[in-house]
Amino acid sequence: MAGNVRFAFSASDMARTRFAVSPLWEVVASVRAFQNAGPHSVHRRWRDEVAPRLAAAGLDRCLLLDLVPPAGYTPDFITPPPATGPGAGLPAELREVAATPAPEVRRELDAYGLRTARIEAMDADPADGLARLTAEIRTYWELALAPYWPRVQAVLEADVFHQARRLAADGAEAVLGDLHPTVRWGAGVLTVDKKHCPPGVDLGGRGMVLVPSVFAWSGVATTTAAPSVKQLFYPSRGWGSVWHDERAPVPAAVAAVLGRTRALLLAELAAPASTSELADRTGLSAGGVSQHLTALRDAGIVSAHRVGRSVLYMRTAVAESLLAGSA
Repeated sequence: MAGNVRFAFSASDMARTRFAVSPLWEVVASVRAFQNAGPHSVHRRWRDEVAPRLAAAGLDRCLLLDLVPPAGYTPDFITPPPATGPGAGLPAELREVAATPAPEVRRELDAYGLRTARIEAMDADPADGLARLTAEIRTYWELALAPYWPRVQAVLEADVFHQARRLAADGAEAVLGDLHPTVRWGAGVLTVDKKHCPPGVDLGGRGMVLVPSVFAWSGVATTTAAPSVKQLFYPSRGWGSVWHDERAPVPAAVAAVLGRTRALLLAELAAPASTSELADRTGLSAGGVSQHLTALRDAGIVSAHRVGRSVLYMRTAVAESLLAGSA
């Protein structure tokens, strides 16, 4: 029977809780998805594409896979809390991993009994083990995630934008209690159904970082062992659409009024998207997409919102009325 871990939120914790995108968490989640991708998995095509590359680089047997098994515990020091703003991204996260104190590395490895020959070597020399791990992650990133990152990142940033809007409009209870069926919110306590976790975790007034994931589609994960800010990783909205290549239908009535290209962009904005993502999906130039979006924004049909280093466009109520009228 699954146990529960309870995170009690003070007023300070609520004020400091935030959503963020973590490239390093997607590394960890994708490693697990790679090992679990069955014949009917939504990520199967991705796995089949990257498997030969990883094998050629020797990453089908490595320290990263030892530390991220198909199921069970993964050391918290691999996924430090992601930063936001300038300088955020995978390099910054890897610097945090490399700076993990040796006692913390050994404590987390020993606490959960992770043992292979490569992990034993890391336990004996944490600094060398961390250097090896971060080098493997960089190679894994270039081979397995970098080619697909724009579409993955677009889904993740759209989710963060959506959650931030809901938080402002509906409050913490509506958002935190709706992240996943195994996550519940009530009376200032976030309860997560998780095995092998302590029943109660003190957030220490530092809040929590909520991190969406495309690859962690089947459940949630938490950090409870590391002394840093606690995190909750949950399945992103739209995670199943990442590998979906079908084009959105262009409503003929809207195309007759706005033109086919602008109607196409409006159809593609079923979820918030950036200029580069729309250009990639439609085959239009980024400059052309930008011009059309500017015209649609000036007409009040789409709106633009900055999320991190990207600008996401989304339909307005005017757009939804247009599309509903053409259905």
